[in-house]
Amino acid sequence: MGGDFFALMFRMKYISRWGLMRQLRQENLSEHSLECAILSHSLAVIGNKVFGKKYDVSAIALKALYHDAPEIITGDMPTPVKYFDDSTKSAYKTVESHAIKRFISLLPEDFRTDYSTLFNYTADEKRIIKAADKLCAYIKCLEETALGNHEFNNALDSTKNIIRNLNCEELDYFMENYVSSFNKSLDELQNKDDNDIQKEIIK
Repeated sequence: MGGDFFALMFRMKYISRWGLMRQLRQENLSEHSLECAILSHSLAVIGNKVFGKKYDVSAIALKALYHDAPEIITGDMPTPVKYFDDSTKSAYKTVESHAIKRFISLLPEDFRTDYSTLFNYTADEKRIIKAADKLCAYIKCLEETALGNHEFNNALDSTKNIIRNLNCEELDYFMENYVSSFNKSLDELQNKDDNDIQKEIIK
């Protein structure tokens, strides 16, 4: 029975995101979860190194990998629907809670405590993962608009406003110092040393 949990987690790749939007490149839940984990880790490191926080960086990155796992059951519910009013938010939270309980029940009993912790967040962990999630959305909007997809113009502006209002110093630091790199081409991202190494390999 324990294998059912892991098999379900691997179904993240079948869950499409941005269902109401016309995308030039489709995004699935599996890649989003990885990217959110990478960014959550980076924000936690920024918090520790730049702002003197004491985040458990590894725990935050690991929990970020699972943060949207309930969508395996619910699908990627569009934000306007999920947050339409208090009743829809509450209903979604109930379904999400049941999904997590279902996941845990599929594990061997002596595994359950270890995996239950992945779905429980401290206030700081929740804040950092939420910030990373919004940063993922912003980067997705950047990518789509850079490809000429005007469908994401409004989403880009609204997501940037959400980020401003989160009052997350780690996220603000990332936006100021690192987000511009996501507009660069592969050649621009590779420095001269990288290109010289590639030339040597080709020789």
